[in-house]
Amino acid sequence: MPYFKSVDIAAIALSAGLWGVLNSIFSPIFFQMFGLPFLCDLIGFSVLTVAVWWTRKLGSVTVIGLIATVINFIFNPAATQFLGFTAASVVFDISAWLIKYDNVFRKKVNITISIISISTLSATVAGFIIGAFFMVAPALAKWGGVLGWVGLHAVGGVLGGVIGVILVTALIARGIQTQVKQTNQLGKQANAL
Repeated sequence: MPYFKSVDIAAIALSAGLWGVLNSIFSPIFFQMFGLPFLCDLIGFSVLTVAVWWTRKLGSVTVIGLIATVINFIFNPAATQFLGFTAASVVFDISAWLIKYDNVFRKKVNITISIISISTLSATVAGFIIGAFFMVAPALAKWGGVLGWVGLHAVGGVLGGVIGVILVTALIARGIQTQVKQTNQLGKQANAL
């Protein structure tokens, strides 16, 4: 039986496409207008939250990050700073796996604390990589250097985490079930027979 089922692949493809395209189109406009990286984080971590809730498989978020990076480079070949988000997707993936998906998505309070923490940590990693390797000195100086840039991304991670929590809790409240939950219910029904 394959590790990624067709439903996982569909979720990965949709999430990666959504993140890559929205980020490529809207984030540069937002950054030019305000000089802030919040929209990159908001889009990325809200999409990753829904994806990890749906798939609950190690590697799915990393693959989303890799595909979104390719899409980003197709639209914006010079936007090498997105590599920070590629690394952040790996951190997000591993962090959610280490906490255990059932723990993360057990109750609303767990979802809120876990996802906002994971998003903030991941955005901090992205901010550090982008600030240390891809930002020009005058832009960094405006925001207090690399640490200031890390702080800005951490704020974006909180915002993305909050949006992700809102999306996931709304899906749960409306009775949307993940494939994992559906599979468990089918297994219980089969065992009852």
